[in-house]
Amino acid sequence: MSGRFVLGLEIPPADQPALLASLERAVRERTDLQPRLGLVLGSGLGGLADALELEASIPFEELPGWPDATAPGHSGKLLFGRLSGVPVVVQQGRFHLYEGHSAGFVVQPVLLMGRLGARAVVLTNAAGGVNPEFGTGTLMAITDHLNLTGRSPLVGPNAPEIGDRFPDMTAVWDAELRSSLHAAADAEGVALADGVYACLMGPNYETPAEVRMLARLGADAVGMSTALEAVAARWAGLKVCGVSLVTNPGAGLSGAQLSHAEVLAAAQSAGPKLARIFARFIGDLD
Repeated sequence: MSGRFVLGLEIPPADQPALLASLERAVRERTDLQPRLGLVLGSGLGGLADALELEASIPFEELPGWPDATAPGHSGKLLFGRLSGVPVVVQQGRFHLYEGHSAGFVVQPVLLMGRLGARAVVLTNAAGGVNPEFGTGTLMAITDHLNLTGRSPLVGPNAPEIGDRFPDMTAVWDAELRSSLHAAADAEGVALADGVYACLMGPNYETPAEVRMLARLGADAVGMSTALEAVAARWAGLKVCGVSLVTNPGAGLSGAQLSHAEVLAAAQSAGPKLARIFARFIGDLD
């Protein structure tokens, strides 16, 4: 396949090895750092990378087949360096289905993290609150997810060298890593709830009726990312954990209209607390 970017191009699993090899070569021209962990930063959370001892910064558009990030609050870079002394790769911004990307393309960054050496990924996002007890600023460790996009990055011929045709999703969100997140939060004096994350396509926010539906389905927070990345990471044999930052009550819970500016402001406010959790969590990795 060509390295030229084509919006919406479907990427079946069987095509990923060659594409990932090309991406790996491009990265290795810039850095030889071997990350132990991958960290994906969601809307407005790019500032979490400020504590990184930076060794290399690669804009998305300088990697073969990748465009610049277009979502507000997503700077669009892969950062390589050390957090708390641990070598990591940080995805500052992400690609989304609502931008017109295919499911297979959206998950390429986390697959690349595994290709570069990471054995675990931490996924973050800004989310709307579905659980009425989760007010603005709540940090929620993800215990499970609902993929309601109708998409999967695993559709098409499989790549058995990456993962099984029918990967088990019983424990996609690693309990041991989540326990470590809680231990780090406790040590930093930061409240960390548990909950289920629901992923919808976007880019429109949910209706009040949809928020009520999600609550009945068992969701505690809702957003437009993360679930497909978790599926792909699990398929590739990576451990997965994640945190949602609740930036606003879901539609109909507060009576207020929703805006992305509100999301970014809440993320900027709560980001330092999340950064403290991650610094300790990563530093305590075995």
